[in-house]
Amino acid sequence: MRQETVDRIRRFSEDRDWGQFHTPTNLAKSISIEAGELLECFQWDDQNYDVDHVKEELADVIVCCQNMLDELELDVDEIVNKKMDMNEMKYPINKAKCNAIKYNKL
Repeated sequence: MRQETVDRIRRFSEDRDWGQFHTPTNLAKSISIEAGELLECFQWDDQNYDVDHVKEELADVIVCCQNMLDELELDVDEIVNKKMDMNEMKYPINKAKCNAIKYNKL
């Protein structure tokens, strides 16, 4: 995400003094709630959905995740790359390509 976007998210919360509510627990709940709202976009029809509504709900998830990153003083690139390293080990191409089987069943 571009720095100007991150700064805008931070400024939005700061201007409203919402940092006091941004505990890790509250943010984890918010991420889950917003992810549920994203899933709701596909509840009855996974072919014909409102892409604009999907974008709104996905943006809410991303904003909550950025707030969690800030609250815990985490670097998104660091934690995503660490997780990708783990995923690449759990799902080697020669075993995982073209199948959706969980890593412990490969």
